[in-house]
Amino acid sequence: MFWSPWHGCHKCSPGCANCYVYYLDKCHDKDASIITRSKTAFNLPLKKTRSGEYKIPAGSEVATCFTSDFFLPEADEWRKEAWKMIKIRSDVTFLICTKRIERFEKCIPSDWGEGYPNVKIAVTCECQQKVDERLPILLNIKAKTKYVFVSPILECVKLDKYLALGQIDMVSVGGESYQNARECDFDWVKDLYLQCRQHDVEFDFHQTGSNFKMLGKRYKISHNKEFAQAKKGMVYLEKTFK
Repeated sequence: MFWSPWHGCHKCSPGCANCYVYYLDKCHDKDASIITRSKTAFNLPLKKTRSGEYKIPAGSEVATCFTSDFFLPEADEWRKEAWKMIKIRSDVTFLICTKRIERFEKCIPSDWGEGYPNVKIAVTCECQQKVDERLPILLNIKAKTKYVFVSPILECVKLDKYLALGQIDMVSVGGESYQNARECDFDWVKDLYLQCRQHDVEFDFHQTGSNFKMLGKRYKISHNKEFAQAKKGMVYLEKTFK
């Protein structure tokens, strides 16, 4: 399930070059660089059905701000209200993924403490440069659950020295989608899988991307098949490295 309290973003990283939000917005004659508060979805966590039940059921995991960035400066005036809804819905888990982890301390609520139990903080690190910039910050913040999204993966990256510290709960890897997608090499995915296995960290290969290379062959994959193909890649890894 997804919750987009605001929409739009500014490109700030190599992984943003072919941003899927920009691509999809352009298809609908929209400008993804314009940041807007959602008129219909802002209070989605608190919306109820006619029978009085929450539209987001208890126990759900909600991907938050995946068409923007939760820590954008333009969203500072809206974020306090978003945090209040997240706290009220303590029965729901909110996954917040960001490229702006350096703004984390400025953007958390005053009662954050060691972290809200129902919030997972994820950082995207698409290349080694961003790994080494962002992961030290992630490891220094207070959060109950910390994820790393190597997505869209642009090269082979090394996480060993960060995984060894025992703070990262999961690494999720994905390729780039849609037009002009850069290559996702399965060897890079395999290398990360083995790093996670060595340090007993959960690993997920969530999508191949549209331009996928595996075992010496290149594949053009439609977006609606990227997730299924990634599952097959996971099966291959788990069988090969029992």
